[in-house]
Amino acid sequence: MSDEQWYYDIATGQAQQGKVTNWDNRMGPYATRGEAEAALAKAKARNEAWEAQDD
Repeated sequence: MSDEQWYYDIATGQAQQGKVTNWDNRMGPYATRGEAEAALAKAKARNEAWEAQDD
């Protein structure tokens, strides 16, 4: 993957272009900055949907 991809940095709470941080603090890759900024909300929604399926 190229460094043009976007990632969400869990430690700073910000979207960054390229693999700037360690893999354990990084979510992604995402095609756009907006997708990277929405990473936590998307993960939360997926987790809630999976939990609902388990019930």
